[in-house]
Amino acid sequence: MSLVEYSADFGIAQITINVPPANCYSYEMMRELDAAILEARFASDVHVIILVGAGSKFFCAGADIGMLRGADPEFKYNFCLHANETLQRLEQTPKLVIAALNGHCVGGGLEVALAADLRIARRGAGKCGLPEVKLGVLPGTGGTQRLVRLLGKSKAIEVMIGAEVFDFDRAAELGIVNQVWDAEGPEDFLAKVRDYASNFVPPAAPSRAVGLIKRACQTGADLSLGDGLALERELQQRLFTGDDAREGLAAYVEKRPPKFTGR
Repeated sequence: MSLVEYSADFGIAQITINVPPANCYSYEMMRELDAAILEARFASDVHVIILVGAGSKFFCAGADIGMLRGADPEFKYNFCLHANETLQRLEQTPKLVIAALNGHCVGGGLEVALAADLRIARRGAGKCGLPEVKLGVLPGTGGTQRLVRLLGKSKAIEVMIGAEVFDFDRAAELGIVNQVWDAEGPEDFLAKVRDYASNFVPPAAPSRAVGLIKRACQTGADLSLGDGLALERELQQRLFTGDDAREGLAAYVEKRPPKFTGR
């Protein structure tokens, strides 16, 4: 059985973490996730990636604690290193990534979600947080670094040392989750997320521009202002040489709706 399921249609790739009962991740699962990310990255007909957990109770409950307890320190280090590399690959893929939080999203599960560009949660479906300090460790799959960039130093430290676990509405108040939606169940929720994602797929949207806006923000945020502006100019030049920029400008002048191709 696959630990990560991959499917793609209508310009949207769906990556589903399928590790019952709680969608915890192991080295084997991360290898499959890594492969799915690369497949979506290289697929020219994929414009948006949705990351979701199988079932109705968990998006992802984090790392497999039983596996970590029995592993030696060197394996644990390499496991964390590979997980970080996998999530960085997701973060740096120049396509919009939406984490659909359809259930509990705690510990490493939230760390996975933080590597997405947008996080949309189903109201009442579960809790989220980074409570690793209760295990005597820190959030080691990017949690300390991504949360501080999202919330600022003081608030991120407060959330992590307090081992706070909260509902998705509170996560939205903090700025961890972008939107919280009502839905009749996990299938209705996923359908709504896919409908939202379609707004960023051609011909409705210039997906190449969306992807390079992501790249400008993800990479530029860690650069000096001058270097970030240089990156922005280079990415803009790439867009100016593409079909969508010509179509967008022409449609504006001709006062008609644009028809984008993602090129």
